[in-house]
Amino acid sequence: MTILDIPVKTLAGQDSSLGALAGKTLLVVNVASKCGLTPQYTALEELHERLASRGFAVAGFPCNQFGGQEPGTAGEIAEFCSATYGVTFPMFEKIEVNGPGRHPIYTELTAVPDAGGEAGDIQWNFEKFLVRPDGSVAARFRPRTTPDDPEVLSAIEANLPAPPNPGPA
Repeated sequence: MTILDIPVKTLAGQDSSLGALAGKTLLVVNVASKCGLTPQYTALEELHERLASRGFAVAGFPCNQFGGQEPGTAGEIAEFCSATYGVTFPMFEKIEVNGPGRHPIYTELTAVPDAGGEAGDIQWNFEKFLVRPDGSVAARFRPRTTPDDPEVLSAIEANLPAPPNPGPA
């Protein structure tokens, strides 16, 4: 079992899982609408649009555990993301990423260390996890590392699914 198999609901309340994005390289991010880092939505959406055809997707998980910066309902979050940042990447239900109510997806993700070797709790909104198409975690990036940071872009490129082999000409 991988994080792709763990049940989760979409922001619209439908049963789903990250497995709905199987075969893609994912950047899983805990997001918030009223955070100083909220402008990262712009770079996340740009990455999602630019690399979608190569088997990449961003997956957003709203979270209200950091300074109460995601207080809205699912509808309010969806409207904000769409109207303010033109978000088209998949958004999932608002969850907890730390503590006793931590969602099982984040139980798995927080076990993964960052580049400095530190695993454990999410530090703040917009912490990012790069997930390979097989559901294993390739990298963890802390909140202030922007989605368009060269380190993030390099890791994404290195983990994109192989293009289909067109066969002999």
